Amino acid sequence: MKKILFVMIVLWSCISVSAQVMRAEELEEYAKEKYGDKWTEAAATLGSQLALDKNNSLTYTQIIECGESTKEQLYVTLNYWFTSTFNDANSVIKLNDKDTGVIIAEGYISDIAGHAGGMNAYNISIRPIIKVDIKDKKIRITYTVQYYDVIKSSGGGIMGAIGGTVPVNSNEKWSLDSCYPFVEKDQHKAKKTSSKALVMTHAYSNVIMDKIEEAVKNGIVGNENDNW
Repeated sequence: MKKILFVMIVLWSCISVSAQVMRAEELEEYAKEKYGDKWTEAAATLGSQLALDKNNSLTYTQIIECGESTKEQLYVTLNYWFTSTFNDANSVIKLNDKDTGVIIAEGYISDIAGHAGGMNAYNISIRPIIKVDIKDKKIRITYTVQYYDVIKSSGGGIMGAIGGTVPVNSNEKWSLDSCYPFVEKDQHKAKKTSSKALVMTHAYSNVIMDKIEEAVKNGIVGNENDNW
């Protein structure tokens, strides 16, 4: 009984670690290592390499070759990964169709960028859509961010605090084509904040792609095989 309980605890720990993917603080360190901590410069460089799709969303696509794995084998692995990763109120599976070989989830990572200067304060989160199409021997990952999810605190900036303004919070969705570097003059007057949001969004796409590739090539916990 104790052995069974221990195994259950270990498995739950594996799922909990997987479910988190990466916290905003860890993502920021990862982004700094890859792109530096000068967010505006990094965003300008990325902006010269990226283009928004026809819906003004930022979309990445990657095809991963999976050796001799069948569609069914890949589905089982990915279903396990998705259900253990996107399983809370903010991160959910939107579609899971075994027959067509499609899994779609909405992720969530909060507080990827923020600003508290001037009169107003901003706090940005993202809700990326992750879609995987599954075939024999390969999968296709599509990662899309349609907008920045913003909590705007009017009067919550430094100057507002000095002036004794009572902050008023509101929820906004900033379309990417209204934000730097996809438009030279950031429409929200938050160029640095928009820059960091893009760099963090791009970095998170790398993390998601890498996590999924690792899962389909090496398994979730590394000991999935037929020798049991």
